[in-house]
Amino acid sequence: MVYNMDILEKKVNNTNIFMRVSTTPYMHHDFCNFQPLSPEEALEEHLLLDSLAWPDTPSLPDPISLEQTSDPAHSTFTILPRRGGREWHVGDQLEVMINVSDFQGRPKKSGGDVIVARLHNATLGAGVAGQVVDHLNGSYSAVFSLLWEGSAKVEVMLIHPSEAVTVLRRLSIEQPDRIYFKSLFRSGSVSETTTCNVCLKPTQQPLCNYTDLHTGNPWFCYKPEKLSCDTRINHNYGGFKQNIKTSETKLFQSDVNMKVYIQPSGSASVTVCFQNCFTILSFIFLLDQPEMKNNNVNSGPAGYYYQGGWRALRGTTVHQFNTVSDINQCLKGKMVHLYGDSTIRQFFEHFTTALPDLKEFNLHSLRQVGPFMALDYANNILVTYRCHGPPIRFGSVPISELRYIANELDSVIGGSNTVVVLGIWSHFSTFPIEVYIRRLQSIRKAVVRLLDRAPDTLVIIRTANLKALTLYETLTNSDWFSLQCDKVLRAIFKGLNVHLLDAWEMGLAHHLPHSLHPQPPIIKNMIDVILSHICPQRDS
Repeated sequence: MVYNMDILEKKVNNTNIFMRVSTTPYMHHDFCNFQPLSPEEALEEHLLLDSLAWPDTPSLPDPISLEQTSDPAHSTFTILPRRGGREWHVGDQLEVMINVSDFQGRPKKSGGDVIVARLHNATLGAGVAGQVVDHLNGSYSAVFSLLWEGSAKVEVMLIHPSEAVTVLRRLSIEQPDRIYFKSLFRSGSVSETTTCNVCLKPTQQPLCNYTDLHTGNPWFCYKPEKLSCDTRINHNYGGFKQNIKTSETKLFQSDVNMKVYIQPSGSASVTVCFQNCFTILSFIFLLDQPEMKNNNVNSGPAGYYYQGGWRALRGTTVHQFNTVSDINQCLKGKMVHLYGDSTIRQFFEHFTTALPDLKEFNLHSLRQVGPFMALDYANNILVTYRCHGPPIRFGSVPISELRYIANELDSVIGGSNTVVVLGIWSHFSTFPIEVYIRRLQSIRKAVVRLLDRAPDTLVIIRTANLKALTLYETLTNSDWFSLQCDKVLRAIFKGLNVHLLDAWEMGLAHHLPHSLHPQPPIIKNMIDVILSHICPQRDS
């Protein structure tokens, strides 16, 4: 059994870090049924839930008034001067102090706001994510690694005020079924449709239990009145029940308090000089030293953009695969299996668009759902895609195609010519985080089995990413929910022989707007990361 006992480390590369956390117990759900866990997995789940605790926010009045809530327009950030007053050099760390105030301009006294930050230079096509530390008193620090010579401009964005997080937390506790699903049942001329979900409120209507016998992943439907449970035909997204107070919608306003930039107090930019005795390579070396790992910036960013290309700061060097010949040469003789949601489907679409000889078979699949398969016979390249099992908000998925990633991995032979890319996060955002933890635990066990029988198999796991937010998108798929999933995913797979594709930082550091489905330049950089893992090259 593989599990992580060190998930409570205060080492989070891309999100808020808290000096202390709430001791409020995590939610429990009376109408969510969970399979028993092994003692090891139960302990891991407990530690994970503790690590996800968010700072408590003072109780909100009813109805809510914006006056005492976090206001980006009255908040500011300040670049702290270089120690000793010296000029900035490549390899230095830039620290920014962020002070949050309410709509009346009064400094906040508590933390819990969701804040992200990046450092960039549009002319150079450069950008790097900052690490934000919550001091729980209305002030935050953002720390940046200076990685290029020239101008570097700070951007700080309020994703959500702390008061909005309070509402999102309540929804997770009280309404884990606010996204619901439907299934069609049919036998002969008789058809019925019922509601399905991970969490179904108890009624007089019996349940059909579709919990997967191998993985333990739960799924239930209300039983049809006339038909048996084994007449289920498909799986469909049902809809969304928006049960939020009118006054609470004020906390989720674009251009007011959701995804709004905080303005600087003073200059937002610094000029970075290059210092020959302290190159970027030596900076990367220092990041791995114990004294660097134990300070506020921990191990620093996963990478950064320069001239539009992603440069990793740890692990495999990322190379540009800009021609059909480059990609074909790398993938020659390879089987690439893609499993997950629509953000993984983007990779399949990129490959089939970029490679003219990679021909997609017509499997008569729905374009949103799949499965898909493409083959370049001459170069012996196979690329497949399959969506993950429920919960998934796709259109009509035939029951025969509704499969769990863990079960699919058990059918992969593996080996040095096999590449597996996984991405599963977005469709879990409205459910108790225990659902996501347990799904990843089952996938991890399958990954361990795969690597045990075929250690040369390359496994790459895509993280969550930021997205554009409307009220609907926030209540169903907020960046705060994605942040929780992102922390869990990194902890669950820590220590395994797998590679993380850091979509969170790659989206945050880029100049393009946040999007659930990152735009082509970001996807191209992600593909370069994948290909660099498949075909590592020696640096000249």
